[in-house]
Amino acid sequence: MRRIKPQDSRADAVIPIIRFSAEFEKILSRAEGGTGAKNLRQKQKSDKISLTMILYHGSPNKIVVPQFGLGQDRHDYGKGFYLTQDLNLAKEWAVCRPETESGYVHSFEFDAAGLNIFDYEKENILCWLSELMKHRDAADSKRYRMLAAKFIEKFGKDTSNADVIKGWRANASYFYIAKAFVRDEVDIDILEELMQLGGLGIQWCVKSEKAFDRLKETAEPIPVDWREFNAKYNERDADARNKMKALIDSDKNKVTKVFSTLVAEESK
Repeated sequence: MRRIKPQDSRADAVIPIIRFSAEFEKILSRAEGGTGAKNLRQKQKSDKISLTMILYHGSPNKIVVPQFGLGQDRHDYGKGFYLTQDLNLAKEWAVCRPETESGYVHSFEFDAAGLNIFDYEKENILCWLSELMKHRDAADSKRYRMLAAKFIEKFGKDTSNADVIKGWRANASYFYIAKAFVRDEVDIDILEELMQLGGLGIQWCVKSEKAFDRLKETAEPIPVDWREFNAKYNERDADARNKMKALIDSDKNKVTKVFSTLVAEESK
């Protein structure tokens, strides 16, 4: 699985201040017109690690006000406000619902310094799936409910203290995989490759009140062309499903290490 190099999220992370000798002060002053040492110190003081970014929220609504505590538990990571760093994905997500014919992208500046960010790109695929199982059912059978509870217990992690959860977005093509997985039709060895075929995109879910306070809308909503971006969303989803089906039907799918056996092995 691709790993992202972790960023330093400490709010107080700074470059160490260098102490200059009196003689070195004179050398810098002569070389820089009397301002060398002063300028270097000022640069160091202002050189804090920045975790400020622009995030986008796609919505059928022209007016969107992020509010702590709102949202639905059945979304990927539960209640929260969902955004992405990819503008084009936000446009697709704004018009992916078949019953809407308008969409807007809202731009937010977000300062993540000092926040507790749980990043599923740094976890294995089973950990991510277990989080989704907490909120979204891949089947409605008794068998699934019993095995899902065991799966979450074995592979899940506690995200209740996270200010932000970062990870893949479970779109329609994901549920094609999930349903096949819980029916024991997909081997774990090809699961990550299947997810990559889906082009799920990375989303940020703002969870805590502290994190909500860091969101600041920066521009007027961007209108989204429904015909263009709804078509792109559906084309990408259809292409992903075709590629997924081909991989599931291929010899690479050994169908030995599957959903039920994973739970059984971990229970021994």
